[in-house]
Amino acid sequence: MSGLETLPWSARLSTEFQRRPARGSHLAGKRVTLRHVRADEEPFLYEVFASTRTEEMALTGWTTAQQDAFLRMQFRAQQIHYQAKFPDAEHSIILLDDRAIGRLFICRNSLAIDLVDISLLPENRASGIGTGLIEGLLAEARKAGKPVRLYVFKFNRAIRLYQRLGFKKIGETATHIQMEAPPNS
Repeated sequence: MSGLETLPWSARLSTEFQRRPARGSHLAGKRVTLRHVRADEEPFLYEVFASTRTEEMALTGWTTAQQDAFLRMQFRAQQIHYQAKFPDAEHSIILLDDRAIGRLFICRNSLAIDLVDISLLPENRASGIGTGLIEGLLAEARKAGKPVRLYVFKFNRAIRLYQRLGFKKIGETATHIQMEAPPNS
């Protein structure tokens, strides 16, 4: 599959999203789609990753160079972890009218659908895009009779979104909460 083709289920997600635009009208008529990550998109993936850590980095007192070095190390560690734990995951770029705005990593297996990572650039957060994509994934899981599982950092604001969408806490580590939405949610 070339990097320009969309994932098989992305059309269903984008169609459902267009029927129910996000809060406000700024997204009305816009198209949200997914396509596979290309090898040349590591800088964009790093940009998205680093943008999710801005508040945390502001508290460190580190120079910009120190923050960048730390974030690059963390980004690389995350990539290695995802590849080791989810070797068959679909790594996608989230597009808004063909403009890259985020990333979505999903791993489907016989027991569940794992939402490994969903991240949007700051200007696209709280717009309903992530909600629309997750609702599409939940609909897919219902049809397959599988739960959707995820891990979320304990202090991530997205926990409230996940709870609103039917995810329940099923486990916890020192840093993360494991959540699951059963197929009937």
